[in-house]
Amino acid sequence: MANQSSLRNPPPIVYAISGSVALVVANSLLFPIDTVRTKLQAQSKQDASQIPDDAYYNGFIDAVIKIVRTEGFPGLYAALPGSILSNAFQGYAFNYWHSLLRQTYMSLKSLPQPPGTTAELACAYGAGVLSVLFTIPLSVVTTRQQTTPPNERKGILGTAKEIVDSDDGITGLWKGFRASLLLCINPAITYGGIERLRVLLFQGRQVLKPWESFLLGMISKAIAIIALQPVSVAQTGLRSKHLPPSRNGKPFKSFGEVMAHIVETEGFLRLFKGLGPQLSKAILMQGLLNILKER
Repeated sequence: MANQSSLRNPPPIVYAISGSVALVVANSLLFPIDTVRTKLQAQSKQDASQIPDDAYYNGFIDAVIKIVRTEGFPGLYAALPGSILSNAFQGYAFNYWHSLLRQTYMSLKSLPQPPGTTAELACAYGAGVLSVLFTIPLSVVTTRQQTTPPNERKGILGTAKEIVDSDDGITGLWKGFRASLLLCINPAITYGGIERLRVLLFQGRQVLKPWESFLLGMISKAIAIIALQPVSVAQTGLRSKHLPPSRNGKPFKSFGEVMAHIVETEGFLRLFKGLGPQLSKAILMQGLLNILKER
C-alpha cells in the first residue's frame, strides 16, 4: 500500500528531476525553432534596408535557409549549451517548487479540494517566480549569443563577462527580470489550464494516454503564448546585442521602452513578430514535456 501511495503522490524531487530531464530533451530537439524565433523577434523593419540581405529574415523558412547558408547547420544550434543548462536548472526548480506548493495546498484540508483554478494558477506562478530568480542569467546569456553575429559570438563565460563589463554591470545578467515576472504567468496559465482541462475533458484522470497529454498541453500553451507574446518580443529586444538602427547603439533600459519603440517605429502588430515559431515550438514543447514527464 505504501508503495502504491508513493507512486500516486511522488515526492517533489521526483517531479523536479523528471521535469528537468523532460525540459532538456524537448528543448534540445526543438532548439532550431527557438534560434529562428529569437532572431525574428530581435530584428526590426529598419534592418531590411540597412543590413546585408543574408542577415535579414522574411519569415521562418527564409531564416532557416539563410542561417544554414551563412553558418551551416551548427548555426541553428548556436547557444545550445547555455540553453541546456538554463532549461535543466529551470525545469528542476519549477517542477520542484510547483509540486511542493501544490502538495502543501492539498495537505491543508481547510482549503477547497481539489484546488480550483485560482489556486492552480497561484501555485504555478509562485513556482515560476522562484525558478526564474536563479536561472535568468543563463537565459540572458543564451539570448545574447543567439543575436550576436557568428564572427563575434563567444562562449557562455565570455558572453557573461561581456554583459558584466557593459554599462549594466552584473545587473545586466538579470536584464528583463520584470518582464520575466510577467512571463511567469505563462506556465501559470499553462499548468493551471492543464489541471482544469484534465477535469473537464478527462474526468480528472491523473494517468493519461500520450495523445491526451499532448492535447492538454497544446491547448493550454497556445492560449498563454498568444496572450504574452508582446512581453516576449520586448524581453528579446531588451537582451539582444542587435539594436534597431534608429537607436544609434543606445541600449534599451526597460521592456516597456522596447514595446513603445516597436509600436512607434514598426506598428502595433509587430509586437507579435515571431509568433509562428514561438507558437509552434511552445505547443510542441508542452506536448513533449507532458509525454516525457509522465513517462
